[in-house]
Amino acid sequence: MTDLTTQYLGLTLRNPLVASAGPLSQSVAGIKSLADGGVAAVVMFSLFEEQLRREAEAAAQLEELYDDSFAEALSYFPSVPASQKDASHAYLKLVEEGAAAVDVPIIASLNGASMGGWTQQARRLADAGAAAIELNIYFVPGDITVTGAAVEERHLEIVAGVKSAVDVPVAVKLSPYFSSLGNMALRLEQAGADGLVLFNRFLQPDIDVDRVTVESGVSLSPPVEARLPRTWIAVLRGRIGASLAGTTGVDRPEDVVKYILAGADVVMTTSSLIRRGPAYAEVLVDELAAWLEDRDLTLSQARGLLSVPKDTPADAFERAGYVSALEKAKATYGSLR
Repeated sequence: MTDLTTQYLGLTLRNPLVASAGPLSQSVAGIKSLADGGVAAVVMFSLFEEQLRREAEAAAQLEELYDDSFAEALSYFPSVPASQKDASHAYLKLVEEGAAAVDVPIIASLNGASMGGWTQQARRLADAGAAAIELNIYFVPGDITVTGAAVEERHLEIVAGVKSAVDVPVAVKLSPYFSSLGNMALRLEQAGADGLVLFNRFLQPDIDVDRVTVESGVSLSPPVEARLPRTWIAVLRGRIGASLAGTTGVDRPEDVVKYILAGADVVMTTSSLIRRGPAYAEVLVDELAAWLEDRDLTLSQARGLLSVPKDTPADAFERAGYVSALEKAKATYGSLR
C-alpha cells in the first residue's frame, strides 16, 4: 500500500488532496461528506472582510442609540437583520462543529483586501477549532495611482497582522499578478506565511452584447488553468521553505499527478468535487497511488521531480522553455500554410 502521508503547514495529512474553499463546506453535513469522500483536509468557504465590517457598523449604530444599561438586551433586538449580525457567529459555530465532526483538519478561510480589525477574527477562528488559517487576499488595484510597491506592502501587512494574532499556521492564497512573483513569495514567507496557495482566480466578467450588460460570475475551473500555478510551483520548489499548495484546474487524476511532479505539497480542488460529488476525492487519491506504484515511486520521490533544478537560474530556465515553445509552434503551424 502506497504511503501518501503528507506534511502541509506543519500539519500531518493522510494524503495530499485537500478540498479548497467552496460551497461544499457550507454545512456540517457538507464537511463530513468531503472528509468521508477521501480528502485529507477541508478549507472552509470564505468569511469576507465586508461581512465583518457590516457587523461592526451595525453594532456601532446600536451603541449610539442605546446606553450601556441596555447592552444585555441588544442581542435580542429584533430589527437587526441576521445577515448583518450573524455571519461571523454562524461561521465560528460551523468551524467548531465541523472540527468536532471529522478527523481531518479544518482550515478556516478569511477573504479580505485591507488591513483592519477583521484580521483579529483569525484568533477567534483558531479558538473555535481551525487547525490553520488561509488568507485569501483578493485585491485589484483599480486606482491607477496605487503603486506596485504599495500593493505588495498591503499583502505583507495583512499577513504580519494575522500571524501576530494566532498561533496556528497561516497560508496565503494570492494572485499571480506581481512584477516579481518569486520575490513576493520570499517576502511573504519572511512576513510569517507558513504556506502559499497558488493561485487565486481573478474575476473576469464577460459582456452580454444582446442586453449590453456586464455579466459577472464564477465558472468551474478547466484543467488548462493549472498550467500557470504549476509553472510557479516548479520554480519555487526548493527555493522557499513555505508549503506550496496548487489550486485550480484539477479535474482528473492526471491533474493531481502533474501538480505533485511540479512540486506541490498538496493539491486542492473544488470544481472536480462539485462536478462528480465529494466521493470523487477517493478516485483522485487512489489513482495517484496507482500511478506511483506503477512507476515504483514514493510520493516524496515524485514530488518536485519535474521542478526547476535548484542549481539552475530559474529565469534562464523559463526563458529557454519560452524560446523552445515558440520554435515548436513555428515548426508545427508554419507547415499548415
